[in-house]
Amino acid sequence: MVQNMPTTWTSGLDLPNRLFGSQTNRANGTESSYELYEEDDRFVLSIDLPGYEPEEISLRWYDGRLNVSAEHVDDERGRKQQTHRTFRMPKDVIDDSIEASYRNGVLEITLPIEDELTAGKEIPIES
Repeated sequence: MVQNMPTTWTSGLDLPNRLFGSQTNRANGTESSYELYEEDDRFVLSIDLPGYEPEEISLRWYDGRLNVSAEHVDDERGRKQQTHRTFRMPKDVIDDSIEASYRNGVLEITLPIEDELTAGKEIPIES
């Protein structure tokens, strides 16, 4: 039986279908996924990070971006697992009120929204 293989030039690229869903770690074949949604006055970001310990995960907020990185070394198997993602929020976030928790392999980050205006400077349009 012949499987349907993608034939477009984008088939080998990590384009939009992967941008918002999951990402495969090419080193070990594991897949991580995330969900980002707005609820009331905050963004909630849930990232699947199975196999990591909380101290192996680093979160940094800088210039309107959330950087998430994690590194796990399995000495018994001689393997190193790493992941890194950057998320840019479409609205201003109260950065000193960001909270995170890690349970059962899921990292959940709550990012309170400063106001209802989108981030950035409005540009007037001349007519």
